[in-house]
Amino acid sequence: MGKIIASIYLSLDGVMEEPAWTAPFWNDELSDFQGEVFKVSDALLLGRVTYEGMAAAWPNMEEEGAARMNSIPKYVPTTTLGEPQWNASFIKNNMIEEVAKLKQETDKQYLIYGSGHLTRSLMEHNLIDEYHLIVCPVVLGKGKRLFTEQNPKNLKLVDVKKTSTGVAILTYQASE
Repeated sequence: MGKIIASIYLSLDGVMEEPAWTAPFWNDELSDFQGEVFKVSDALLLGRVTYEGMAAAWPNMEEEGAARMNSIPKYVPTTTLGEPQWNASFIKNNMIEEVAKLKQETDKQYLIYGSGHLTRSLMEHNLIDEYHLIVCPVVLGKGKRLFTEQNPKNLKLVDVKKTSTGVAILTYQASE
């Protein structure tokens, strides 16, 4: 059975929307952590908005990891996008059923970057196995949040890392 990992940047007050505010906290420690998780992932699961942003930027990048980012398979639930590009497959039908099927039929590790709506939907259906919550030392006050009243979760803390910029990388596994 496959495994789904959600890697999400959060403010201290749980905001995940438009993470441009994370830039001051980015450093080699965070880059190394993200690189290691990405290296062992077999495919990406991306929401439409995240996919569009990444597909516009990554094909033109030459930095380390760009070739892998451009070649890794990507699965994107969407009913509005036309032809898939950037090594993507579009999930046009029931997103929950299709993602559950991907997970059930393979031993692959699927990585979600951001993608709030996708992450919350998969969370509601208990399809996420592990959460990498990258908590930045900033309070934003408003914005979309990962955890809402509609999706309470009991999670098991399995690892904690701290960067020199004050970021806490919290790894949780879904509780049964």
